[in-house]
Amino acid sequence: MLKTCARLSPLLVLMFTVSIQAQTLKPKSENDLPADQENRLPLQELRTFTQVFKQIRLGYVEEVSDTELLENAITGLLTGLDPHSTYLKADDYKDLQENATGEYGGLGIEVIGENGVIRIISPIDESPAAKAGIQSGDLIIDINDAPVRRMDTQAAIDKLRGEQGTAIKLTIYREGEDAPLIFNLDRDIIQIGSVRSRMLQEHYGYVRISHFQVTSGDDFIAEINALKSAPNKPLKGLIIDLRNNPGGLVPASVKVANALVSKGTLVYTEGRLPTANKRFEAEHGDILQGLPVIVLINGGSASASEIVAGALQDNKRAVLVGTQSFGKGSVQRVIPLDEGRAIKLTTARYFTPSGRSIQAEGIVPDIVIEPAEIRPYKLNQRLREKNLEGHLEGNAEQDNETSGENQEDSLISDNQLYQALNLLKGFALLSTTNETLEKNLGDR
Repeated sequence: MLKTCARLSPLLVLMFTVSIQAQTLKPKSENDLPADQENRLPLQELRTFTQVFKQIRLGYVEEVSDTELLENAITGLLTGLDPHSTYLKADDYKDLQENATGEYGGLGIEVIGENGVIRIISPIDESPAAKAGIQSGDLIIDINDAPVRRMDTQAAIDKLRGEQGTAIKLTIYREGEDAPLIFNLDRDIIQIGSVRSRMLQEHYGYVRISHFQVTSGDDFIAEINALKSAPNKPLKGLIIDLRNNPGGLVPASVKVANALVSKGTLVYTEGRLPTANKRFEAEHGDILQGLPVIVLINGGSASASEIVAGALQDNKRAVLVGTQSFGKGSVQRVIPLDEGRAIKLTTARYFTPSGRSIQAEGIVPDIVIEPAEIRPYKLNQRLREKNLEGHLEGNAEQDNETSGENQEDSLISDNQLYQALNLLKGFALLSTTNETLEKNLGDR
């Protein structure tokens, strides 16, 4: 793997987080360049580069091949621009393509190099990292007792991947903890399935999107239709969970937003080249026909997930709940090169429908709810009629004894989801009340 300068912090996706405007894109021709830049070369800087190259080649303490030196130069050329522009060797490019549609062996974390450590943007649902309790914002400082600061960033990140069943030890710094945390993990096959759904309670649905891959838009629509088809239990509202969703493919995120917005702009991009300027408009109509929607976001919600959140917020189609998002508002193109290699290059910024650039800012939810532990008071500790010896039994006493308790307990462990559900019920009730009032007034 490439050796990069210590000051550089390249982003490598263990799970794809790159925002791609389309599927694999072809390199631009020289005709796309401004006329005054087509043939202009910085001759003095090129002479300096040649001099440095020669000195390294002749005098570096260890022999380095010309190929490795040039690839290091290309890596530095890209990573010096921003954290998301990257040179992809053949293996890295293959991994990126596999991550968009398949699976890989690893821990299931999306990361970024940062000042000699590795910051975790988010763990993937049901991955070894998520099950072990690794969190968004954690810093990996040691891998198998070897300090990350002494490793090339790219090489350190590569060590996180491996065959299924192989062990790895991570030492993690977490803000608020008195001492570093030790995690002993076994790598696993990371499945890329990104959308799942369930009923939280009767009439109220939940859809989790863990990242955006090729099929995520279609999968989202299919899950919504499944929730709507429940017999004798019409859907009254929906919660979309985008927490710790690191992003993925822009077309997939647009398709998700498009499924809920009847008309208007969803997102637009702006760059230096005309081909980078795109505008995505809503079409096909709202699959939920105006039912209330709540979207959960947090600091691990990045890139394509922020596109969805911004589109629904600006079009007043959903209420955003949780904490401020990550703030990745740039778009990358993957440009194939020869011999199976490619570069990932930042070519545009994206903007929400109202014209907001969330780059380095993030999206602020409409209702801020910090994660917290809730310990509800057990109502059954109070003396009630059913606790009296010899009380008359109600018709549904046996059924009601445990009704909803399991569901409630599962929600209590996630206070953000719990409160979002209560809000959703309120919105649904308000909507029903307004419809009733309008109908009654219309009948007069």
